[in-house]
Amino acid sequence: MLASGSLDGIIQIWDIASESLKCTLDGPGGGIEWVRWHPRGHLVLAGSEDSTVWMWNADKGAYLNMFSGHGSSVTCGDFTPDGKTICTGSDDATLRIWNPRSGDNIYVVGGHPYHTEGLTCLAISSDSSLALTGSKDCSVHIVNITSGRVVNSLVSHSDSIECIGLAKSSPWAATGSMDQKLIIWDLQHSIPRSTCDHEDGVTCLAWLGESRFLATGCMDGKVRIWDSLSGECIRTFSGHTAGVQGLSVSANRDFLVSASYDGTARVFEIAEYQ
Repeated sequence: MLASGSLDGIIQIWDIASESLKCTLDGPGGGIEWVRWHPRGHLVLAGSEDSTVWMWNADKGAYLNMFSGHGSSVTCGDFTPDGKTICTGSDDATLRIWNPRSGDNIYVVGGHPYHTEGLTCLAISSDSSLALTGSKDCSVHIVNITSGRVVNSLVSHSDSIECIGLAKSSPWAATGSMDQKLIIWDLQHSIPRSTCDHEDGVTCLAWLGESRFLATGCMDGKVRIWDSLSGECIRTFSGHTAGVQGLSVSANRDFLVSASYDGTARVFEIAEYQ
């Protein structure tokens, strides 16, 4: 199944095989900022501009829970990989950690030493223990999900953080910013391994499976492939006439899909970067 969210506050669930609309989910009073699937089920989670987060059973088309507490648009969020917890970030400069079953808000992370401006993105470690959050305040903070405490900070960018990605095969993270830089971080020592310069703001990134390579999307319309070991750009894909909004790697890891403000999506072959 495929889930799509719209600025009208509606989630649509599609059957990919038959290309038919399976059901429509509503509830939020504002546009949908993001949509995520539960890692082991048919639960759909969505964050809205109206400061709420909603969860549905996509199989049954049924509303399950609404999480309220944020004071502004919920800009990012996800289930933890073990499916037991929800993390959401908001333009109100807080991270909230929720119990998906009860709907209880377990922790609110905010104030010093956390972000001073709205959150823009988050990534959760594969063991479900840490959340990395990026903000308009140019910083990245690492939060222990179990305790709700800020355990570290990554400070090197000079403009809004737009994307964060965690490597699957090493203790590294990648952050992209409107300062035109991609930074590869060594999380064990909280230091930058390499800085990769772009021609414009970096809006999105994706690690290519478990390889050492990752892709970035940029406001200059280009998609670039980077070697995280050397920090070198080894391939540039052109074609978009406006900034790249999002990147996704196919399940077989042979293709990279980019979506752009020019209204198109493009598919690039990346099988050699595995």
